[in-house]
Amino acid sequence: MGGNLLDRIKMQAPKFSKGQRAIGLFICENCEKAAYMTAAKLGQTVGVSESTVVRFANEIGFEGYPQMQRELQSMLKSKLNSVQRIELGTERLGDGDILSNVMSLDIEMIRRTMEETSRTEFNSAIDAICKAKKVFIIGTRSASVLASFLGYYLSLALADVIVVDPSDESAMFGQMVRIDKNDVVIGISFPRYSRRVVAAMRFACESGAKIIALTDSDTSPLKPYAHHLLLAKSEMASVVDSLAAPMSLINSLIVAIAMRRKREMESTLVKLEKIWDANNVYEKGGE
Repeated sequence: MGGNLLDRIKMQAPKFSKGQRAIGLFICENCEKAAYMTAAKLGQTVGVSESTVVRFANEIGFEGYPQMQRELQSMLKSKLNSVQRIELGTERLGDGDILSNVMSLDIEMIRRTMEETSRTEFNSAIDAICKAKKVFIIGTRSASVLASFLGYYLSLALADVIVVDPSDESAMFGQMVRIDKNDVVIGISFPRYSRRVVAAMRFACESGAKIIALTDSDTSPLKPYAHHLLLAKSEMASVVDSLAAPMSLINSLIVAIAMRRKREMESTLVKLEKIWDANNVYEKGGE
């Protein structure tokens, strides 16, 4: 099943039935709305039955409507600018209980990530990280928070962890110039995908490093360079992307690696506790 979803619709349009043509036209002209409509709602909007919408999805190569909808959403997320995200998010969330709506979305993203994450791929990524001589982590914008969090905890268990600073492209490649086949690079990017992270993944792959991509879908531009692909669901909540599922997946990685490197982590933490106590880093409770 190749090609952009909208391109496939346009190519197959001549052989569609009248109802299918109406569905295809609506999706092509109103993809922002169609991406978040149920099959029943889409059918009602264009004047066809729900079953016609489902058959339309089958006709263009999907197993069902949900699969087509997910691809449309994925395509849409990478194209919307910030203003369009606010408009679409406001329309989706409405004027109801924002707290419940946003948290429910986070819960759903974590549930889907847990169900769909390949345990084999997850364990292979852990193996690669634990065997690496150096681990490089890179993420920009909101993903830079994820990169810093992952880097902090991995550095407690592993000897050489580098969180790459992507703010300056020249400096970024300077940090990565000595990457080789013994190293692992973890790239983190979600829609709108960062060109700088993609460039770093390409460079690291060409240098022979093992690449772990933490992203949202099989259509992510990080996938072609990844030896290990970890997918976490990230949905739009107005201008904010839900990073609850990516953070939960990162937590799982950290815990798994900490269990593999228990002695190293305990040794590091014992030293750090002494340093923290000597420098009064933390408030002492119960006194």
